[in-house]
Amino acid sequence: MTRTLFAAALALALAGPGAAADPKADAPTVDLAGSVADETLAAAAPPAVVSAKGFEALAKAWGLKETPTVDWEKELIVVATTRGGRLTLTTKLDAAGDLKALGLATRDFRPGFRYALRSVKRDGVKTLNGKPLPAE
Repeated sequence: MTRTLFAAALALALAGPGAAADPKADAPTVDLAGSVADETLAAAAPPAVVSAKGFEALAKAWGLKETPTVDWEKELIVVATTRGGRLTLTTKLDAAGDLKALGLATRDFRPGFRYALRSVKRDGVKTLNGKPLPAE
């Protein structure tokens, strides 16, 4: 029994602070993915959307019907696109405040493009993949 308690305590210690926190608390409020037929529209995609005006422009250009509610003071939306059949977007904030966004796509190119949009808390974000955040 002592070994079991020790193993449990060690697992909690290695997991770090907040490991027992509710995983839904850090879940993105926006997590959208889809396809757009006109692949030329992918080139105009910003790396991130930081305002309602910017999101409205993107939604109009891409014909997005879903318009999620975003608190633009507290969140921003990271954008990734690909011509591949599937796209997965991951984000991680490093200690220096650089938000690393990585879009992993399959290599099966198809007509049009796929997109992924994910909200991220702004708190502590200074740059996105080493570059300043877009102004709009």
